[in-house]
Amino acid sequence: MANVIKPNPRLYVMDNGRMQMDKNWMIAMHNPATSENPNAPAAFVEFPVYTVLIDHPEGKILFDTACNPESMGAEGRWGKATQSMFPINMGEECYLHNRLEELNVRPQDIKYVVASHLHLDHAGCLELFTNATIIVHEDELSGALQTYARNEKEGAYIWADIDAWIKNNLQWKTIKRNEDQIHLADGISILNFGSGHAWGMLGLQVNMPETGGIILASDAIYTAESFGPPVKPPGIIYDSLGYLNAVEKIRRLANQTNSQVWFGHDANQFKTFRKSTEGYYE
Repeated sequence: MANVIKPNPRLYVMDNGRMQMDKNWMIAMHNPATSENPNAPAAFVEFPVYTVLIDHPEGKILFDTACNPESMGAEGRWGKATQSMFPINMGEECYLHNRLEELNVRPQDIKYVVASHLHLDHAGCLELFTNATIIVHEDELSGALQTYARNEKEGAYIWADIDAWIKNNLQWKTIKRNEDQIHLADGISILNFGSGHAWGMLGLQVNMPETGGIILASDAIYTAESFGPPVKPPGIIYDSLGYLNAVEKIRRLANQTNSQVWFGHDANQFKTFRKSTEGYYE
């Protein structure tokens, strides 16, 4: 029997709004005070939040789930301090379920959700994907569940989001510390970046027939400025050595496989992406 040519995967970049925060969270000590400039100003910067849908012949794969639509406001899921430190601005069209609907995709159609990590701007809509296998780093899930158990209401892990994951009985698959480059589907593998920006970070390596290699780095690398060289670590960091190791691993892999690196929140790079409302990568 002749080989049946598989239909090509399509990769969609979905725009899920804009977040703001002190640039020191993004690039630690980016403008340190000196004797000549003792009151060096901080900067409140704006950056994109986005998710990636891969419509693959073996099943639909979603990378990250952005912020929950109910994050902000007096009754919002995020604590008051969290809202003022990391305000998100997203019109209804930016809500993840609406972006998927534009592509005629329902949450129940997703086979895998890869959660790069479980911070507020990456895991806010996990609760929608009750049919999917949710893939996350084991240390990340453990850490997030501890913040929940301790009733922590401020910070990057959102109590109300985690509550919804538990109540919706999500189907978790955890990646252990020693697992790496795990085959997910033809041309797609999960990268284990380990601890760094968070307790446990995952990425995706995607080899598209026309576009070529893409490494979805998420917040293992916030921006091109973070990537360097020199590497500039973020202010939100759990393990600084792990962070540097992850960045160099990504650099090495990108060189070996001739892949683009897509950063987690680079406003300039994001402008160059073809958005889901304009088309797709194949």
